[in-house]
Amino acid sequence: MTSIDEALAIIKRGVDELLPEEELITKLKLGRPLRVKAGFDPTAPDLHLGHTVLINKLRQLQDLGHDIMFLIGDFTGKIGDPTGKSATRPPLTDEQVAANAQTYKEQVFKILDPARTRVMFNSEWMGKMTAADMIRLAGQYTVARMLERDDFTKRYGAEQPIAIHEFLYPLVQGYDSVAMEADIELGGTDQKFNLLMGRILQKHYGQEPQIILTMPILEGLDGVQKMSKSLGNYIGVNDSPGEMYTKLLSVPDQLLWRYFELLSFRPLAEVQEYRAAVEGGANPQEFKKILAEEIIARFHDDEAARSAHKSAGNRVALGEIPENVPIVEVPLEGQEQLPMASVLRLAGLVKNGAAAKDVIGRGAVYIDGDKAPADRVFTKGDDCVVQAGKKKIARVLITE
Repeated sequence: MTSIDEALAIIKRGVDELLPEEELITKLKLGRPLRVKAGFDPTAPDLHLGHTVLINKLRQLQDLGHDIMFLIGDFTGKIGDPTGKSATRPPLTDEQVAANAQTYKEQVFKILDPARTRVMFNSEWMGKMTAADMIRLAGQYTVARMLERDDFTKRYGAEQPIAIHEFLYPLVQGYDSVAMEADIELGGTDQKFNLLMGRILQKHYGQEPQIILTMPILEGLDGVQKMSKSLGNYIGVNDSPGEMYTKLLSVPDQLLWRYFELLSFRPLAEVQEYRAAVEGGANPQEFKKILAEEIIARFHDDEAARSAHKSAGNRVALGEIPENVPIVEVPLEGQEQLPMASVLRLAGLVKNGAAAKDVIGRGAVYIDGDKAPADRVFTKGDDCVVQAGKKKIARVLITE
């Protein structure tokens, strides 16, 4: 049996906000499975790893014995979520909702246990509401409070239109919590307003208010902006093993531990050991491979994870030394040593000196599988595999 302290540590892993923690502890002490809600509007058919941050948390709660209610917002999807939008979002058609909902289920069940997950659709209760019911629901909140929401505030201040139906979206999402009698609701940090609405409406309807867990927005492969298909910095759930492997090994070193915390199910103590090893001089690429294999196994299988590096296409994973590396001789031509930029240029691994400075500055030069220091110099007799970026690699021999 997991103690409350242990369960709380698992639940809080990677969480941005837990509101309020003391109420969650009270609910955990009840000793019964809690009803955990997470809602998804089926607005896009393909998920990426940024979407799975929240689903991973659902799996952790599921493994703790709680009841997972995966809500597909087929009704709200036809309203259009205004969260973070600078303009009214067009609603989806019934056909789009049905097709996207099916794709969502296929993908999330690679993480969640389908036998222990209840898939729900909010049209089950919202579709039965009359116009009078909706008006009564709308009477539970004021326009002034609604305009406190950040995206509405910005649009109102910029004199951009806000349609009345957009005010209904957070109300409907909040009412979902009433209909589902949720104990906990999960969402991204951008959903906090809507999650709090659930607490307000539950109190109005005489229910214990739900606990709120907000999960952070995962940065993409550029290490700066949030993971997004439109920005091209994403790792898709349906990417091939080779694509996943190549992308995960290109994750910036400083982002590796955030990816472990939010995407891996390995114990945090183990992740801390990895981090200590890197701080002690170990190559971070070795731990990117560990993360890559775990994630590939999750969305494909163990064999795909073991062989993913072989199917990574013509892109060579940083630090990975393939077979049949071409041999290039670089002469010193009377000099005692050559700086790394000159070796990269003379070996044909970069086009010119500017490209050499760029790849060195990005920390994308590896020698014999280890990241090379920028001040590395080469002398007569050096024989090593040099990699510049993901596509250029050669065994370099330094001669007179």
